[in-house]
Amino acid sequence: MTVTDIARDSVASALEQGKVESHLHPSGSYDVADHTAPTGREEVWRFTPLKRLKGLASDAVFNASTTEITWNTPDGVRVETVVGEEARGLRGLSGYKPSTLFGARILADVPETLLVDVPDEAEVAEPVIVNLVGSDADNTEAGHVVLRFGKFSKAVVVLRHTGSAALAQVVEISVGDGAQISVVSLQDWADDATHLTQTEALVGRDASYKHTAISFGGDLVRMDANVRYAAPGGSAEMLGLYFADAGQHIEHRLFVDHNEPKTKSNAVYKGALQGKGAHTVWIGNVLIRKAAEGITTFEENRNLILTDGTLCESVPNLEIETGEIEGAGHASATARFDDEQLFYLRSRGISEKEAQRLVVHGFFNDLIRKIDVPAIEEQLVKTVEDELAKNVIGKNI
Repeated sequence: MTVTDIARDSVASALEQGKVESHLHPSGSYDVADHTAPTGREEVWRFTPLKRLKGLASDAVFNASTTEITWNTPDGVRVETVVGEEARGLRGLSGYKPSTLFGARILADVPETLLVDVPDEAEVAEPVIVNLVGSDADNTEAGHVVLRFGKFSKAVVVLRHTGSAALAQVVEISVGDGAQISVVSLQDWADDATHLTQTEALVGRDASYKHTAISFGGDLVRMDANVRYAAPGGSAEMLGLYFADAGQHIEHRLFVDHNEPKTKSNAVYKGALQGKGAHTVWIGNVLIRKAAEGITTFEENRNLILTDGTLCESVPNLEIETGEIEGAGHASATARFDDEQLFYLRSRGISEKEAQRLVVHGFFNDLIRKIDVPAIEEQLVKTVEDELAKNVIGKNI
């Protein structure tokens, strides 16, 4: 039996334990014919402007890729584009069974898989950085990425998306027993890019998985980040940062499926909005199945409105099938600048504009420090500064 077979069987067995399906995440199918194109009336698509997706969620032709992919290869790590039987064998490694048409099409039709393979017990000293640089915002394309981490391995992988593209993507992550893993997905696209991505992670026994989703660029970015557990004892930390400018649509959805006992999850997403028509969506969903006794979970979303004319959607959800848990909760808040903070800073001789800038940096900095990848942290501090320079903050507050 292969590792892929074990992963698939583990998730299938775990899902059988649950009697009630998540209303936001129904069981999927690998058969493309079982899926229909979204209309926008579905709950999971109602916030997404489908007309701006260039058909990626439905019937767009997946053309030959114009996105250049490069990477570094630390000692002991295999990074390679694979095809044929090996690529087909990696489909569903995370237990992912598509619940969307675009996900099913990618697994069925995309011939290549970008594989990052970290062997058992490997401790990778430097981050594996994969750069995906797009060059054509009108070329609709699709990609499949697999990150496979062996038992008791320690590694950091960064997926950095830049340039112009119209990309549909499935990212599958398998975290072996006892592994300590961090995955960063950075969406720093050009203003004309469209990115529709599904990330699925399977966390092994007593493993630690951290996923950080960072979205700043792009015309439309939608990321679904999901987690399931292959065995008891696993933990998942889900972090997110986003900054939407005028006209941008940035949407983050997460789903944590506590399908095993003694598992943990913690999600913290923070976003800022400025400019007319800036639109952000955050949907958090945690399902605690009947078998998942002794779990702890918390999800939190905070949003800072910098100017008038923005729209922020924030919807936390908890679906609980057992009362035998350690703790579960959620929090959501959307607000303008804190008047007391601004008054405190201005009373000490700091200008209004500088005070607002300091408040925004303070809002993001505690989360940026949790990423624990120095090069990314430095870049994000600069990116926040660049975002603030696009508009005169305070003009409409």
